[in-house]
Amino acid sequence: MKKLAWAARGVAAVSGALLVGVLAAPPAAADSDSGVSFAQELSDSIVAGFNGGSYCGPVGRDVSSTIVDFGGSDLYETEFRAATDRWGHAFLNDSRNPGVWINLALVAGAPSCTVDTSLAVTESDDPGHLFITLLAGNGVIYRAQCDVVVGTPLTPENIAAACGAGFAAVPGTPV
Repeated sequence: MKKLAWAARGVAAVSGALLVGVLAAPPAAADSDSGVSFAQELSDSIVAGFNGGSYCGPVGRDVSSTIVDFGGSDLYETEFRAATDRWGHAFLNDSRNPGVWINLALVAGAPSCTVDTSLAVTESDDPGHLFITLLAGNGVIYRAQCDVVVGTPLTPENIAAACGAGFAAVPGTPV
């Protein structure tokens, strides 16, 4: 019975803290482009943590891009974009496939909580390699090398194969 009472007090404390956070949140933080309220995002994150899921967010959003600007490449003017959402999920877009954002969780070894992204692409000497770098919420940097094929945009169906071994932690990341 004591355990049940302790659990009830814990739930009440979390509910109270959530209510205070919602009431104290500045109006800008309460607005959301996704149509989901800040309070709902916070509640979902807390519930995920209680249910054994990973607690990552809400986190700030991030975006990065790279473009092939070597005129001698068949990939000339192809742009790759990476973005994170408020829950730390990372996504990739290939400009040859407009409107399609690929969840990078489809690539082996991707961190479940991403707070920053970086992209680079090889051009003249060895064209067709896209380097995706993700900073995880725990401070570890992960990197994947993906092969980009002329005429075949990256999609959710081919991203895992294109990125081969997937993401690996960069040794010696200063966490």
